[in-house]
Amino acid sequence: MLRQMFDMESSTYTYLISSDTTEKPVAILVDPVQRCVAQYCQLLKELSITLIAVIDTHVHADHITGSGLLQDETGCKILMSDQADVVGLTTSLPHLSTLDVGDVQLVCLYTPGHTNDSCCLYNPAQNYLLTGDTLLIRGTGRTDFQSGSAQQAWDSLTQLMKLPSETRVYPGHDYKGMTWSTLKEEKQFNPRLQVSDHHHYAELMASLNLPPPKFIETAVPANRNCGRT
Repeated sequence: MLRQMFDMESSTYTYLISSDTTEKPVAILVDPVQRCVAQYCQLLKELSITLIAVIDTHVHADHITGSGLLQDETGCKILMSDQADVVGLTTSLPHLSTLDVGDVQLVCLYTPGHTNDSCCLYNPAQNYLLTGDTLLIRGTGRTDFQSGSAQQAWDSLTQLMKLPSETRVYPGHDYKGMTWSTLKEEKQFNPRLQVSDHHHYAELMASLNLPPPKFIETAVPANRNCGRT
């Protein structure tokens, strides 16, 4: 099962991924938001699912992660990319490492650019990709803070575009009400992917002149401690 949940304040998608055939279902939560932890715990209780791990796709700047609080509540593990500079992780995930959630297997793809610790999670059997802030629907994650790099982002996007074109894309955020896409759609319609190389991509990203994320000064320090302030 893949279930998508939405936090309206930060426009963040959190994903519940659970086993389908195991006798005692287990699950992970991807990019949990701290203020929604009670909601997640209630859902897990209602569905009789055991939470075994939480994963943040990167150190977020727009909300505080619920990973630490969820560990306190459930005893679950806390996982991130092995490039994440975070205190309190249970396990770090190298590029191309696999994570088993019962009968569901996910592959961790290291995709720096939005931040230097960004990763995506790919399910080859069910053909879906959780892209965090690396690839959004008709957009991509900004590259102007937290050791972001437009060139690395372009390389990461190029890596993702090598996956099967019908792969479903589930982003970490959406600001226009879209819930999912496909790599085929994004290749064709995403304006950030219509440039020819990383030089033009860097020029495009530099021209955005975006304001800083509203909660960056509180969110980043907290998230480097698994949301524990």
